[in-house]
Order: sequence, then structure tokens, then C-alpha cells
Amino acid sequence: MITKGDRVEVLDDAISGRVLSVQNNQVTIETEDGFTMTFFVNEVIKVNDSNNLLNDIKRINVSEIAKEKEIPKPRSFVKEKKSKHEIAAPEFDLHIEKLVPNKRGMSNYDILTLQTETAKRHIEFAIRNRIPRIIFIHGVGEGILKSELDFLLGRYDNIDFRDANYQKYGLGATEVFIKQSAM
Repeated sequence: MITKGDRVEVLDDAISGRVLSVQNNQVTIETEDGFTMTFFVNEVIKVNDSNNLLNDIKRINVSEIAKEKEIPKPRSFVKEKKSKHEIAAPEFDLHIEKLVPNKRGMSNYDILTLQTETAKRHIEFAIRNRIPRIIFIHGVGEGILKSELDFLLGRYDNIDFRDANYQKYGLGATEVFIKQSAM
């Protein structure tokens, strides 16, 4: 919005000056050379005075801005909190390369059977030794091993399971919680 007293420049010419009046769509200005000229509102643009700009800069409190920069900003990720006495959950990688030195000659059925049997042995061991939670790393792939693992874990009454920490494992791991019964 252009008002009387504003400093303006003409868009298509090297003319600048102060606004004397604004009527309808026309702006009358006094140029820096002392001439009075009339232009349409869409032919001029309002420019800020350098004096006003200096006043705006002087109002900025530099010490306040420096204090804001000194305050450490909270980190954007959530770190997994662990108590001092909490023991890290054992991780078991079910990738076939970790289970056998050479998979040559094994069918997909043989590989899946070996992986599920290994998972079952680790679950039974954790239950016997009262280990409260374990993590199975199964990878993403086509999801066949994950679905077999879910089926296996679903057969136990004293087990809950869910996807493991996404930040650490992505979608390729399952965390197993073993409910301990009083003996």
C-alpha cells in the first residue's frame, strides 16, 4: 500500500521520489530533481529509506541473540534409555550366512527350517535361563522368515513380541519378551 510521504521508484525508468498524493489508480510524486510526475500505482514500487533501515538495525538486541545461540538446542532423536543394571538383550542373527559356512546344496525349505529351528532353540534356552528378552535379526527380504518367526512365537503363551527398535534395526528385527512365571 503506497501512501503520502512514501519513497518510491518507477519500475521502467530511473526515476525515484516522494509521494505527494494517491488518487484512484494514480500516484503523484516529486522526483529528486524537483519535478512533479504522475504514474499508475502498478508502475511504481515502494522502497525503504536507509534511515528507517538503520533505525531497524539499531533496535536489534545483539546480546539477546548471542544468548539464544549459546543455549544448547535439544537433540531431535530419542535415545534409548537404559538403566545402569539393565543387561543388553542378546541378539541372534538368523541370516543363513551367519548359521552355516556354506549354503550350497541347501533348498529354500532347508534354509527356512534351519532358521526356524535355530530361533526355537534360542527361545527355549531363554525360557530355561530366565532371560527376559531377546532379539532376532531376520532382515527385511520378502518377509517369509519374519512370518515364520511370528507363527513360531505365537505358539508360546508366555511370550510377547514386536518389531525391534526401528532406529537400530530398521524393519529387519523382532524383539521377544519372555514373561517369567514364579517358581
